[in-house]
Amino acid sequence: MFGKLFDRGAGRTAADPYALPVTRRQRNGMYTLRALGDTRVLALVEAADAGDWEAVKAALAPFDIGRDHQVLGELADMDGVQDWIGRAVEEDKEHRATALLISGARHLTWGWEARTAARAADVTQEQWRVFRERLGIAEEQLLEAAELRPEWVTPWRRLLTSGRGISLGAAVNEARLDAALRRDPLDLESHVQWVSQLQPRWGGEPGQAMAFARDALARTPEGHRLGCVIAMAHIEEWVESDQEDCLVDPAIRSELRNAADHSILHPSHVRRPGWQHDFNTFAMALSLAGERHTVQRVFQALDGAYTSWPWTYFGDPEKQFARRHRRA
Repeated sequence: MFGKLFDRGAGRTAADPYALPVTRRQRNGMYTLRALGDTRVLALVEAADAGDWEAVKAALAPFDIGRDHQVLGELADMDGVQDWIGRAVEEDKEHRATALLISGARHLTWGWEARTAARAADVTQEQWRVFRERLGIAEEQLLEAAELRPEWVTPWRRLLTSGRGISLGAAVNEARLDAALRRDPLDLESHVQWVSQLQPRWGGEPGQAMAFARDALARTPEGHRLGCVIAMAHIEEWVESDQEDCLVDPAIRSELRNAADHSILHPSHVRRPGWQHDFNTFAMALSLAGERHTVQRVFQALDGAYTSWPWTYFGDPEKQFARRHRRA
């Protein structure tokens, strides 16, 4: 069941040749996933950390950064990328779209870092100023990248986040969602962004996000990772709720089990770099629902691999992962 790895279409079940060895585990057996668990992504991260644009381009060769949100995310989350990527934007005309995409994604994340996770009322005027300035740069660069490479979906998923952050309104954000889904109707990350957009804290109505997620699942082929949208929708409902045990319900447990069996636990599911992020999403949702059987299969597959998202919704994310992993 869990043997299919990164091979595209060949159905290969051999061990992944690019799997990044786990060098350090905590005493409880858990470890933080780095570089999507892939040696090629690690080479990319190391090149970006050194500010070596030529090496970054070479390391990107195995990936389609216009569609692979997780690989782009590794660069967007790296502090320091903003210090050198601007030169690539200005000087490398041949690869300007790639440089714009990376720079725009980094400025978007950098902007949210300046804003922090505090409630809006607790964000200072200076933090708001920096936040809007960086998101403004992100908007310009991502829109230009999308214009240069109209087949790419990754700029539109990032533009959904920036549009929400600077309150561009429903019409603009709906147009951006449509643009993303025209390019990939099964794009998980765009669906997850819209699940967030539909939350009451962003102006949505109760029940909208779950209805959207269920409609998406109904269109999801067996084994496709889009099934994770159901897990994320339930996590978002838990975030919105004042009740810690709001997901402890037989119907929710059944829905999550079925979604996991339809997607990440299905025999046709193909693991690609960063697959552990999807399994962590289901692990959190299933454990919040008090599910006892499928959650064990998910944690067993993870073998201690922890990803900060979505556990950062907890105040003590690593402890929550370890505790729930132990209970499973």
